Amino acid sequence: MQFNFDQDILLESEHLLLRPLSVADIENLLGVATADKSLLQFSPKQVYTKELLSEYISEAMLARVAKTRYPFSIFNKTSNCYAGSTSFLNISNADDRLEIGATWIDRSFHGTGLNRQCKFLLLQYAFYEAGAHRVEFRTDERNIRSRKAIEKTGGVFEGILKEHTLMYDGFRRNTCCYRILKSEWEQMKPSFIL
Repeated sequence: MQFNFDQDILLESEHLLLRPLSVADIENLLGVATADKSLLQFSPKQVYTKELLSEYISEAMLARVAKTRYPFSIFNKTSNCYAGSTSFLNISNADDRLEIGATWIDRSFHGTGLNRQCKFLLLQYAFYEAGAHRVEFRTDERNIRSRKAIEKTGGVFEGILKEHTLMYDGFRRNTCCYRILKSEWEQMKPSFIL
């Protein structure tokens, strides 16, 4: 796999633009991040204050420099507003795999297909541009909404890692693991209606 961390990756459809997360996104995403304190209740990191959001964005940008994560902001072109953030994570060029995750989207866009459109753009890039063989998804076992969204995208459940991730409140979460292989994406892509 040839994931290029130095490239400014822009992923775009008729309705969405995913672009590299930047310091400017503190202001761009502040309304989304602070509108609902429980938006990231199942995430190890919180963003519900300007300080927490600034820290989250700073850490995500540093992870890009460290070549372990590539974070994006999500801009909804139809509504002309920022809708949230998503990332490529745990990127391993040697193993031809990466994870799609750290996705959080304003609740007003839940159930609208926006997440599915994001995943389509990310999967297309992962398999056809970066050359991934395997894409992974991980989420808190308790996060039923996220699990259903991953399954709706075509993620295949592989198992649960017990007490896998330490949460912001000290709780050790069980992590559900899903995958899509390139061959599986080839088969499901024609029916992946946007």
